[in-house]
Amino acid sequence: MRLTRIGNEHVTVEVSPLGSEMQSIVTSDGQSWLWDGDAAFWGGRSPVLFPMVGRAPNDHVSIDGQRYPMGQHGFARRSEFELADSGADFCRFELRSGQASHSIYPFAFLLALEHRVVGRAVTVTAEVTNLDHRPMPFGIGFHPAFVWPLPGCEGLEHKVVLENGGEPALMRLSGGLVRLDKLPSPFRDGELVLDPDLFATDAMLFPEGAGAGLRYGAGDKAIRFTWENLPNFALWSKPGAPFVCLEPWHGTAAEVGGSDDLAARPYGEVLGPGATGRYGFRVELVG
Repeated sequence: MRLTRIGNEHVTVEVSPLGSEMQSIVTSDGQSWLWDGDAAFWGGRSPVLFPMVGRAPNDHVSIDGQRYPMGQHGFARRSEFELADSGADFCRFELRSGQASHSIYPFAFLLALEHRVVGRAVTVTAEVTNLDHRPMPFGIGFHPAFVWPLPGCEGLEHKVVLENGGEPALMRLSGGLVRLDKLPSPFRDGELVLDPDLFATDAMLFPEGAGAGLRYGAGDKAIRFTWENLPNFALWSKPGAPFVCLEPWHGTAAEVGGSDDLAARPYGEVLGPGATGRYGFRVELVG
């Protein structure tokens, strides 16, 4: 598909209409900061997760007593968005409900994603509008993957440092569903040294307490990553893969042994008729 390129004298970004997914973040010195989607490890780059984050029991959700098939992280990331507006430094893609989406998610909705470059930063904003006549339950999240090591930082220790200095409890997945037991935090005074072994049993989930900002970096080079209206956070990679995902969410996977009711999923959203919810993240490149 034809990519939309936006940028300024500092940063260039490319966005695909498939999933309105960012494909690259490149600084003026030619360095790439976003994962390139090598399918040998993971073909994603920066998907949006909607109308569900994570997995559902037996890959089905229930809505008003009716069961529907729903794959991991929902369908938006595999849907073609329409370019609604663009300029030199921004683009807005939209996904509207239709016959295909109604068969698995029976609501009228509009999902709009805007990518914008400001200085050495990229902002990604999602707006979800309920166009239906009844309350609309959903989850939404972001799944951007950044190179690990960062450009020019080969061999250096990489850290994730939470801005709030917190030590949020860790939760893990079993079969893609959230285990109920809370584990000791891997953060110490808000700091975590990244190691491939951390991801030997899949993602690290922090449903509460991670705050709304962090620094991912090595030495003087870093990404300052902040997010809005997304109370849950996860870190994910594959052991030995050269990327790490920084994932802010509003909603998590269903719990082990829990309900498949979409409205009952942990930390999910419900919008009333005509209401709009706004969610987003910001990537500032340092060094």
